[in-house]
Amino acid sequence: MTTTHRKLISRRGLMKTAALGGASTLFAPSLIGRAFAQDSFPSRALQVLIPISEGGGVDRSARAFNAAWGPSLGVGFEYSYFPGASGQVGYETYMGRRDADAYNLLFGAIGPEMIMYATQNPGYTFPDDYVYFAGVNADDSVIWVAENSPFQTLEDLIEEGQSRRVNFSGSRLPHPSSIAVFLLAEATGANFNVVPYGGGNAARSAAITGEVDACCTFMSSSLSVADQVRFLTVFQDENQIPHLTDDARPANDILGTDFPALDGLRAYAIHRAAIEAHPERYQILKDTIAETMESGRYEEATVAAGLSPDFNVFRNEEECTRSAMQFIELANRFEHLLRDA
Repeated sequence: MTTTHRKLISRRGLMKTAALGGASTLFAPSLIGRAFAQDSFPSRALQVLIPISEGGGVDRSARAFNAAWGPSLGVGFEYSYFPGASGQVGYETYMGRRDADAYNLLFGAIGPEMIMYATQNPGYTFPDDYVYFAGVNADDSVIWVAENSPFQTLEDLIEEGQSRRVNFSGSRLPHPSSIAVFLLAEATGANFNVVPYGGGNAARSAAITGEVDACCTFMSSSLSVADQVRFLTVFQDENQIPHLTDDARPANDILGTDFPALDGLRAYAIHRAAIEAHPERYQILKDTIAETMESGRYEEATVAAGLSPDFNVFRNEEECTRSAMQFIELANRFEHLLRDA
């Protein structure tokens, strides 16, 4: 694992799904042409490996997108789950035990899983062995306090941290929101400490009850307790849902800093070998994803799944790679703080 990656600051690159009629997409010229493609790809269900447990946010996001993507592909999806070691078990399984034929895909969260990659030295190499080619959902890092907290603003929390240690609860140390706290401490000189609670529910409870001063986490998982907390900031270019998060401003706007976007971009990955061996299949995957985003079906499927379409985005291969490389650089920089005791 090298530490020579150049820092690449990501931009949100947000493309909200347009509410266009689905019928015109189903008969788009590229789809008609593909019907006569020599290998008729895809001719069977795509296999989706998810490197965390079934039923979580990543799984639900994958299923919502695939409900919209399926009509463009003309096939369904089959899922397998390999949780463990912050995603490493799933990635090792995908790289070592799944055929590089473009029928096998991985769906994961770039931010947390690239931190895992940088700190755990797994037996595969990015971006030589696999490529993230389509980000479809992004969850932003936030900092919030309990509703009855004495801290009204981010500046209040920073000022307190300049006189004593301020404790943040987090689901685990290797997480984009932990890096958000480390960057904030580095920029302001505040004494900030992240306490891992081994899960989001426990982390949220610790902050709400006052066991810790604040919570660092993802935005979407905090919405269920929004009536009990006060959002102080978001680590993104803009707050996508200010009406649900106390009009919390981006940290860069508050402090005049230049922090990168610290999100959990949920994205599809594919073997590099599959791209090289089957470029026409890879192009079909990308084309049908573009058609899906344009059709408006993704937003409808997201709502039907009980999820918020506010987190839907589209990021292409270049943007996904930029985000991944950024997290490698940040994880290397804060490796000594990201390792669980």
